[in-house]
Amino acid sequence: PSSGRDMTTGIGPTLPSGKNGKPTLTSRISSMIREEEQGPISYTTFPSPCGRILLAANERGICRLHFFGAVGPRKSEIQKILHLPSIGGEDRGSSAVESLLCRARESVCGYLQEGNPLEEFPLDLSSGTDFQRRVWQCLGRIPRGQTRTYLEVAAQMGSPRASRAVGQACGRNPVALFVPCHRVVGAGGKLGGFSGGIEVKRNLLELESGSGNCHSRMEDKR
Repeated sequence: PSSGRDMTTGIGPTLPSGKNGKPTLTSRISSMIREEEQGPISYTTFPSPCGRILLAANERGICRLHFFGAVGPRKSEIQKILHLPSIGGEDRGSSAVESLLCRARESVCGYLQEGNPLEEFPLDLSSGTDFQRRVWQCLGRIPRGQTRTYLEVAAQMGSPRASRAVGQACGRNPVALFVPCHRVVGAGGKLGGFSGGIEVKRNLLELESGSGNCHSRMEDKR
């Protein structure tokens, strides 16, 4: 069984490319789910303007980004979120996974602090059902600075009556930010839910639609 290694430092595997030579979300998903074994999971936790973040990866790519708020997670919480039988271990993850975590962490911090666009990274979304992965693919096509309602996403998928299931898929998105579920809102301008909390969702949308960064926006609201 896999055990988590707390790493802060790598490169992900090469994937099919879209425009500008970057892997598309669709190609990253399809490439990630072909493998049968995820391999050992490495993780890191770090502070951000939106609270403590858990970031995890395996040989297939980033598999988890989770917001914890102001209080850092206990090992038991990390173990539960990553579905690990144990936490720790002397063996280090591969240099590729360590490098991937390091680059992803830097990209997330740059996004939250300066509003820089997130880099493209390989994602392991194999934990989702076929329907959930289809939803996540749709979310990846929502441009930065724009939003879609749950109903609009369902209609785009050809399932206009599945808005509730779309909302559930957003709630089970394992890699917040990288799959931008925060860009999906309720009807009539309601924010809807978000795993990191409504205030974080509001700050992310304001960050993407205007100037400033999450830190200054969080400070302004205190």
